[in-house]
Amino acid sequence: MVICMSKELLNRHENDLVQHLAELEHKSILIIREAFKQTRNLYVLWSMGKDSTVLVHLIRKAFLGNFPISLVHIDTSFKIPEMITFRDEYVKKHNLNLIIGKNQDALNNGMNHTLGKLNCCGALKTQALLDIILSYNIHGLMLGIRRDEEGSRGKERVVSPRFNSGKDWQYKDQLAEIADYYNFHLPEDIHLRIHPILHWTELDIWEYIKQENLEILPLYYAKNGIRYRSLGCYPCTNSIVSQATTLDEIILELKNTKESERAGRAQDQADNHAMQLLRKIGYM
Repeated sequence: MVICMSKELLNRHENDLVQHLAELEHKSILIIREAFKQTRNLYVLWSMGKDSTVLVHLIRKAFLGNFPISLVHIDTSFKIPEMITFRDEYVKKHNLNLIIGKNQDALNNGMNHTLGKLNCCGALKTQALLDIILSYNIHGLMLGIRRDEEGSRGKERVVSPRFNSGKDWQYKDQLAEIADYYNFHLPEDIHLRIHPILHWTELDIWEYIKQENLEILPLYYAKNGIRYRSLGCYPCTNSIVSQATTLDEIILELKNTKESERAGRAQDQADNHAMQLLRKIGYM
């Protein structure tokens, strides 16, 4: 009798999870389709991480297997080598159009993390992204960020206007979003950051990766007792101690950890409001 009840509860949990992920997916796809309809020169920022790779998958689902939007990757030249390998192989395999942005002037002048984490991120990430926005006249940029990931992201809207060609985020004075009414009605000269998975959690992402059997960077799986939970530039991204070598083990680990997702990201530790300061001036 106890065994039957356990199976019943397990099946109920699995059914609830499938329904939960379906609701998340449905809302994200609606946002993606509306963004495609309402914005001109729509692009998607891809970091090769778990969140933006889920976003790429959702875009493909939104357009029934097609991918009518170009990817943008900001290459600081300090990415973990495996990330670049994954990027190039993934783009080739799925026949995607990839634009790579790089602030070569800053690199030529010696910009690196030893000059200050915020200075480095500002030059090699933020400025490189702003240059791409201007070069390609990008009206809308979709990003795979989540509210639960980091404090300043929790202040975002699904559709967030950035003034002055993407350089200015007025996080203290944002337009309201009521139900599923998003701010696509703004003038075309205002750059829009669009966040289709803002309502997801880290655990949701991993449960969805498992359900959809998605390709992800091997760096997320433990090797020799360590793995990465959040990925960025190698001088500023620390691994975590872990024995999680499968998706099930990663999910179980997340359910039991008390550590924050970005505890290993140095730019987050540089200042209590570091990410908010960077995002205010155009950071991703």
